[in-house]
Amino acid sequence: MAITINGQQKRIGLPLSGGGFRAAAFHLGVFKKLKELELLDKIDLFSCLSGGSIAGGHLLTNWRTLTALEDLEEYLKTKSIAVSSFIGGILDPFESRLDKLADSYDDHIFNNKRLKDLRKGPRIYFDAANFATGNLFFFVAGGDRPEEMGDHKLGTIESPDYLISPAVAASSAFPPVFPPLCLDPAIYPPAETLQYVTLTDGGVYDNMGVNPLLLDRYSLDYIIVSDGGKPFDIDEQPTESGLQVLKASISILMEQVRGLEFDRIKHRNKAGVGPLSKKNLNINNKKKEVNYGTP
Repeated sequence: MAITINGQQKRIGLPLSGGGFRAAAFHLGVFKKLKELELLDKIDLFSCLSGGSIAGGHLLTNWRTLTALEDLEEYLKTKSIAVSSFIGGILDPFESRLDKLADSYDDHIFNNKRLKDLRKGPRIYFDAANFATGNLFFFVAGGDRPEEMGDHKLGTIESPDYLISPAVAASSAFPPVFPPLCLDPAIYPPAETLQYVTLTDGGVYDNMGVNPLLLDRYSLDYIIVSDGGKPFDIDEQPTESGLQVLKASISILMEQVRGLEFDRIKHRNKAGVGPLSKKNLNINNKKKEVNYGTP
């Protein structure tokens, strides 16, 4: 799936940030542009969280479907899974809001497919945050490599038969709207030292999803960051009250992490230990040469 530049094979990674359905729609626009530039099918590695997991999961599940982008657009236009799942989980004594969210994803996108069903497409991470360890917890599949779940502190296990829908639900379980996903030792044996682990929205740990793309094992040459998160704007009437203060404080923290992640990519590349990240992506239509813009 790599692209050839100046006669050399180059590997590209695409992180899909958080930001709910708004971010998922943003990523759809990025997919369309990459397809127009004949780059979408050249992506070697996706890293997804929150709204990015919805878009990335939909795309990779339908990787060889000609109408994949049109189907994703129709889904985003017609489904309001957050509202229905939230209300359904409150009213149903037998299933939580997160269960309803996973069921909705399964009904409308994944159709009981499992991580092993992604094997023939690019490598993809569904990122969550592990409340037990404070680490990134991932579900990873594709690229003709083993399907795994876990984090780097507790360890990973092979999980080819794990359903895609709860993995995406965990990755997009925005707190406090959705409760975390609980994995007990029967599903994730390394959890036995803790009794269980709980997983929440991956944006809590890294809202851009760049961490898996910096692993040496993937030897990426470029990262194209699809950042659908909302940057912090100047507020002419800053809040003084209650929950709005908490919300604004979280936004400031998230914006700080966002800036640090971009800085991290840049300095790793300058040190010769990481891929090149570019903000702009253009193509010369006459010469068909890819120009990766300005850092």
